[in-house]
Amino acid sequence: MYIHERKDWPELSWDQPKLVDLLANVRHQQGRLLGRMEALGFALREEATLQTLTQDVIKTSEIEGEKLDNKQVRSSIAKRLGLDIGAAPPIDRNVEGIVEVMLDATGKHDVPLTQERLFGWHAALFPTGRTGMRRITVGGWRTDASGPMQVVSGPFGRERVHYEAPGHERLKKEMTRFLKWFNAAPETDPVIKSALAHFWFVTIHPFDDGNGRIARAIADMVLARSEKSPQRFYSMSAQIQRERKEYYRILEHCQKGSLGITLWIEWFLHCLQRAMAASETLLEAVLVKARFWKTHGNESFNERQRAIINRLLDGFEGKLNSSKWAKLTKCSQDTALRDIGDLLDRRILIREEGGGRSTSYRLNLSK
Repeated sequence: MYIHERKDWPELSWDQPKLVDLLANVRHQQGRLLGRMEALGFALREEATLQTLTQDVIKTSEIEGEKLDNKQVRSSIAKRLGLDIGAAPPIDRNVEGIVEVMLDATGKHDVPLTQERLFGWHAALFPTGRTGMRRITVGGWRTDASGPMQVVSGPFGRERVHYEAPGHERLKKEMTRFLKWFNAAPETDPVIKSALAHFWFVTIHPFDDGNGRIARAIADMVLARSEKSPQRFYSMSAQIQRERKEYYRILEHCQKGSLGITLWIEWFLHCLQRAMAASETLLEAVLVKARFWKTHGNESFNERQRAIINRLLDGFEGKLNSSKWAKLTKCSQDTALRDIGDLLDRRILIREEGGGRSTSYRLNLSK
């Protein structure tokens, strides 16, 4: 029996005493992180938010098997946050869509969640009205044309059904009840409410596609409410992507169980703890960037040099060589070599081991 088939659905319950210490630890960790970020100043908080949201958008899509272009995502978020990060690449509509959803959820976390708002999010995720080659209902609940909404794995002919959501005829009633609960004053800690909202929404599975991404956006919305801030300094989606198998295993287990979902909330809180711990790496990168430009603030760099240095500080993929420099800055090979030579002379770049055509360079962060 699926959880939504039980007589008392959706009266979800959990073992509060079992979660007290874990929740207190999460809240303490959350407070420490926010306090640390507050001390950094506005500019660094904006940079950290840009890094975090970029990671969040990319990873929430990866969970669903969609790989987005990092530069497009970063540029789209920066544009909406009013941050200047240099020349912007052309941005695909599907990138703009998921960025719009995530920023609306966290940036307007105190605005009520409505059916129309959810429909707008869904339409933004699927601007062509299709998922892959298949046409779907966009900006509306799934219909009888979709057939049973099932989570399935395995080869054709030997599929395994992990979960089947409520039928389309129940969706209006189910979502009306969910939204009424969501918009009501919280009767429990907002962090617990975030876990509940995620589970409840993804269990209803009201759309033809995009339910996971929207469930995670809703969870982030409640976490932003819990912090009273639209700025994000950790990514739950990135952590869920790292623990994807366990995420689906716990969901499946609880969706086939009783209305007691202590196991799901416990996992969610531990995942949140790990997400905040993982943010230390991201925040350290922001601090490294700030220290670099503080150290070299009085030095002269041309536009190409400044652009490449920022790319290296933001986490350059692969090795930087003169050919990549020329391609990225749209200059000649000779110009690229002059730019690189100048930075080598000033000990801002260092040659990696190896020579000839394989010569590559990295930033000297020891200065």
